[in-house]
Amino acid sequence: MKTPLGRFVLKVLVWLPVAFVVWYFASPILLWPVRWILAAIAHAGLSDLVTSVEQNAANFTFATTLKPGEALATSAHITVDVDGLLYSFGMPLFAALVLAAREPQWRRTLAIGYAAQLPFVAWGVLADFLKNVAITSGPLVTSQAGFAGWQREAIAFAFQFGSLILPTVVPAVTWVLTHRAFLERLRGTTERQKA
Repeated sequence: MKTPLGRFVLKVLVWLPVAFVVWYFASPILLWPVRWILAAIAHAGLSDLVTSVEQNAANFTFATTLKPGEALATSAHITVDVDGLLYSFGMPLFAALVLAAREPQWRRTLAIGYAAQLPFVAWGVLADFLKNVAITSGPLVTSQAGFAGWQREAIAFAFQFGSLILPTVVPAVTWVLTHRAFLERLRGTTERQKA
């Protein structure tokens, strides 16, 4: 690759598999703050539905007050598992972009990007949980959850937004905001080469 942009893209492609391996194995630690965010949201706004949020590796388990099927008289309650990896894959993408740019203070930039992504990962996980109890569970469970039609529509939108848009857009926007000087230099170098 002869152009600076081409070299940068090549570096990103080299860093990407490394970042994904580190993210996959470090995900229990990286996603630990997400459990705190989820537990705070559940306690503040969903305490009538969620009794606790637990984390096992990258999976979050929501213990609910909902009863399974027709066994409303039993003491059994439904738990819902959500895979946090599905909503945090932007973390290695951001890391690969930062490492490929080789800017000063890259550690600080990685920390900023990580912190910026945590609430959006929590959004995706929470929306997935809500989709499960309000939409995709059987009618006996969804009726217990008590969501109105407009609330189910909002949950479906939040799930789509949290699974399709946020995991890729948030790291990209964060990287652009933290690498404006790098992008200006890259643009200047490209323009000089064209002249």
